[in-house]
Amino acid sequence: MLTRREALKRTTMAFLGLAAASHTRAQTSSAPAEPFALPPLPYPVDALEPHIDARTMEIHHQRHHGAYVANLNKAVLATPELQGRPLEEMLSHLDRVPESVRTTVRNHGGGHYNHTLFWQMMSPRKTSPAGELARALETAFGSLAAFQEQFTAAALRVFGSGWAWLVWQRGQLRILTTPNQDTPLAEQAHPLLGVDVWEHAYYLKYQNRRADYVAAWWNVVNWEFVAERYARRPA
Repeated sequence: MLTRREALKRTTMAFLGLAAASHTRAQTSSAPAEPFALPPLPYPVDALEPHIDARTMEIHHQRHHGAYVANLNKAVLATPELQGRPLEEMLSHLDRVPESVRTTVRNHGGGHYNHTLFWQMMSPRKTSPAGELARALETAFGSLAAFQEQFTAAALRVFGSGWAWLVWQRGQLRILTTPNQDTPLAEQAHPLLGVDVWEHAYYLKYQNRRADYVAAWWNVVNWEFVAERYARRPA
């Protein structure tokens, strides 16, 4: 038989336990959710070998892309007027982003956007341009081979870190480059295909041989994804 004192003590402890649990749940539920998340790779880290090695993919995705997401979330959570705004809208109109976080959104938001596309622009399955996309490339550049030659030249011309892109801009296909993590969105262009030529994308395997990396990268281009984006190009 419990004494009255023991019963009261147990009742009090149970109440305190419930109160602590309720407080913990309230704290958890009131914590703002992070608006952006690191997407998983659409294939295993070693799926693009031998063209892109597993260790590079792991570091590139988990550490570099992961850091872009973490820093973008910090900036957005600290800036109420940005919360709920789509990333594409922010990057398309950087002048509307508060100056206090504009550079962070440009760099880390751009890094998140660019890399989210980049993983999907590659595939371990061999694909080729076909249909409407193939015809558009031939019309714009003369041939697929001519397009690849011009695109490769653009990628090799990037000074330092950046990207080369195939975009839909002002009603036509164009090749352009962006420095650092700038996106084609800032130039009102719809990206179709992009290659990351930051050194962290290739240095473990290719060291300073960017040309070898770009030549190998053509073997893993996901032309089906490029064709899907071309089909959804703005008018």
